[in-house]
Amino acid sequence: MSEKPVQVLSGTSQLTFEGDLAAQMVEDLDNYTSRAIKIAAEKRETLWDRDYSSQTAYTESVEPNRQRFIQQIGSYDERLPIDALTYHGTTISNAQIASGENFSVSRVRWQVFDEVEGEGLLLEPNDKTQVVAQVVALPDADWTPEMLAGVTDELPSSARFARRLAAAGCRVVIPTLINRDDTYSGNPKIGRFTNQPHREFIYRMAYQLGRHIIGYEVQKVLSLVDWMTSYDKPIGVMGYGEGGLIAFYSAAVDTRIQAAVVSGYFQSREDVWREPIYRNVWGLLHEFGDAEIASLIAPRPLVIETSRGPEVMGPPTARDGRGGAAPGQLVSPPVKSAESEYNRAREVYQELGCIDNIHLFSPEDRLPGSEETATTFLTNLGIKNPDNDNDQPLSIQSTETYDYEARQQRQFMQLVNLTQRFLREAETRRQEFFWNKTDTSSLAKWEETCVDAKTYFWDDVIGRCPAPDVPANPKTRLIYDEPKWTGYEVVLDVWKDVYAYGILLLPNDIKPDEKRPVVVCQHGLEGRPQDTADPNINSVYHSYAAQLADRGFITYAPQNPYIGQDAFRVIQRKANPIKWSLFSLIIRQHERTLDWLAELPFVDEDRLGFYGLSYGGKTAMRVPAVLERYACSICSADFNEWIVKNATFDSRYSYMFTGEYEMPEFDLGNTFNYAEMAGLIAPRPFMVERGHDDGVAPDEWVAHEFARVRRLYVRLGIADKTEIEFFDGGHQINSDKTFQFLHRHLNWQQP
Repeated sequence: MSEKPVQVLSGTSQLTFEGDLAAQMVEDLDNYTSRAIKIAAEKRETLWDRDYSSQTAYTESVEPNRQRFIQQIGSYDERLPIDALTYHGTTISNAQIASGENFSVSRVRWQVFDEVEGEGLLLEPNDKTQVVAQVVALPDADWTPEMLAGVTDELPSSARFARRLAAAGCRVVIPTLINRDDTYSGNPKIGRFTNQPHREFIYRMAYQLGRHIIGYEVQKVLSLVDWMTSYDKPIGVMGYGEGGLIAFYSAAVDTRIQAAVVSGYFQSREDVWREPIYRNVWGLLHEFGDAEIASLIAPRPLVIETSRGPEVMGPPTARDGRGGAAPGQLVSPPVKSAESEYNRAREVYQELGCIDNIHLFSPEDRLPGSEETATTFLTNLGIKNPDNDNDQPLSIQSTETYDYEARQQRQFMQLVNLTQRFLREAETRRQEFFWNKTDTSSLAKWEETCVDAKTYFWDDVIGRCPAPDVPANPKTRLIYDEPKWTGYEVVLDVWKDVYAYGILLLPNDIKPDEKRPVVVCQHGLEGRPQDTADPNINSVYHSYAAQLADRGFITYAPQNPYIGQDAFRVIQRKANPIKWSLFSLIIRQHERTLDWLAELPFVDEDRLGFYGLSYGGKTAMRVPAVLERYACSICSADFNEWIVKNATFDSRYSYMFTGEYEMPEFDLGNTFNYAEMAGLIAPRPFMVERGHDDGVAPDEWVAHEFARVRRLYVRLGIADKTEIEFFDGGHQINSDKTFQFLHRHLNWQQP
């Protein structure tokens, strides 16, 4: 190296970008993901193999898509058998609360899972032999069953469609949905509360475990369908708002439902990332828009009603220590958007020769359950000349003040408790998914039997986005001139209009033709490469990239995109529905970076190590698990019982109560905890750095999870390739045993 450092590295062009390179990179990634949403919609049909030769053949041909949809909404758990609903009365009140001219209204419950009951109202003809059809009627999440039945008078009579269906001779059940309040979102036993809507609170813990608030409520509907099939009467679903979503999805997954009405929900879903996070479904837009979901209902009748949908400007206001909810709004589905999506769905019905089975109605008053909608729905259920305009007056028989809040709390806590059971079972599921399918008898066998798991991890857990498709076109400029090393900002093109950015530190004593190891030093949340590389920045990083350069290592500090608060979290929101995550993009940026580093004449491409703190430690678990060019990995200030941290209701360490709403990764709990990710890194060296006072998790969680890693390395006969350092400190780089680890496993002499 010359005494006077060069301004631009050989083989690169001058970097002239000005401004905040990290912020610009995040913006470019956001735009790239937005473009990918449009591309996903265009390619969606390639995932379908529709057979239009007959309606039966068609239904069979879309069954694989239906099964994937069931998995995506987490609606696959076996329900308990049901042969009756239970009337819900007390010693001071009857179950029956009201009656009309020809039907009664009663409070009922029904068992769904061991921990979970459905609750709501049963509207049943007085003469049960005169039942003409059976309907599950679903209100919006912020409506009670009593509102939809007209027991209370909050709704206009035309919107009380459950009552009108009952008057027409239908047996109707109205389930209670989890609402959007935040009253019970938290755990008073540990003093943790949040302003997350109830639906988001359930979503967060369920998503990590391969379930969903949507799937849970679909299961409550399908339990009712299980019961209704014992009667020889047609079954339909009809819903509005959030209830429209649940009705729509229920009909898509269960062909026993013979007709459906979706009101105030149906539209193009390409902007689902703007909606509340409890509507985030992993991989949804990769395979399904609303038209594709409608095609799972075809050829069965479907009515789409463009009523005015619920409008929610955001989560409950942050107050009194309650915060952390994800942003997201509900706006009424634009009629043009609904019409456009309807026209796409109509094409399938037309191909099947049943164009009369799909309808789009736009009521003038924009209220759900118009006469035209209800009449068509009843006709679709086989009722001739239906009379649905009879909004009978109700005689209210039960005068006690009903505790609606107690019912909502019961329903909420039942789903919390169910999800916590799934959390307890997750380790067993991971054993079945990963450990039982791998072979530790030899290193060769281990690597061979991990191939499928690695592919699954990238494709189905992280999400595999397209590989870099443009030349790297490296650009550099000198920014540090230190006694022992020089530093360069680096920009590498990844995709058109998207780059990777970082800082390369080169020791000054590299000899001609010498090749040295590289340590990639990854910052944490809201961090920058300068945090690790600049020797004058005093922080928890202790300038460890600079320290390692002082020791003769080449170091590279990448800019990861988790910076800018909601600016980067929006990328995660956009990415999830197309079956990507933030790490889908990060992996490709690192892939491009590793390719470039390996081409540098002074780099030994077989000695590329990774060392990350906090969110960089999160990166240390995921990126080297996928990119095998990393020869070793060190996870600092992040390694712990990751699934518990994300999904538990009972710990102050949990992400359930914080603002990091991008943390849940769909179904990670049943597939890969940190021990399993370390298994994907094995047999390469792997280390954990842990401060006793680190608030990420308690030592016990860290030690428990690492014990499983240690056991694996021992069984593989490579116990010397893994270690953990506990030190007296907090959330920071300690650099004692980790530096020794890097010297040893990257084969570089100690200074």
